[in-house]
Amino acid sequence: MSALRSLGRLNPSSTALFVCDMQEAFRKSIQYFPEIVSNTVRLVEAAKILKMPVIVTEQYPKGLGSTVAELKSAFPSEQKIWDKTVFSMCLPAVGEQLEGRDCGEGERITDVVLTGIECHVCVLQTTLDLIQQNLTVHIAADCVSSRSLIDRKFALDRFVQLGGVIVTTGETVILQLCKDSKHPSFKQLQNLIREPCKDTALLSHIEDPRLS
Repeated sequence: MSALRSLGRLNPSSTALFVCDMQEAFRKSIQYFPEIVSNTVRLVEAAKILKMPVIVTEQYPKGLGSTVAELKSAFPSEQKIWDKTVFSMCLPAVGEQLEGRDCGEGERITDVVLTGIECHVCVLQTTLDLIQQNLTVHIAADCVSSRSLIDRKFALDRFVQLGGVIVTTGETVILQLCKDSKHPSFKQLQNLIREPCKDTALLSHIEDPRLS
């Protein structure tokens, strides 16, 4: 199992999607916010199709507002959203939600696909906590951001250096979870990725004027 996990393989029955603090108050301050929301919606839709658990948090919603409507409308009707003041998503209630799901045949969550903001704060601290819990973390790079692209860049660089972390993209995650064009849900998943993901300047951050 450990050898397979180190390769970053994903199985819907043992993978959870984490959506970190994508709240209305951050819409104007987070770089490429509409784009990362749009890219994350695709992962939420894929998680619903594949019956994966989705974990959602909000940072101090009393002051920072609730999760943006674009995401809320994609969540299943029974979606739980956990309030927090700590930066990490790894609340006791989140652990209980993961432990309490019916994975079938004794399977447990071994992998987390992580999206949200800010990349260098809540996403980073969530990642460190998940690694401590012996979970493999898959950072969907086109679904995370920060107020500063410099902070995002160095957070992503740090993820690459950490053991137990795979830096990837949303489309890669969806197709890894699917594995086979004969998968019964392949057509539904294919429709989600028919259009390329929204560009978040991951390859052009050096030339991006917002860095100057």
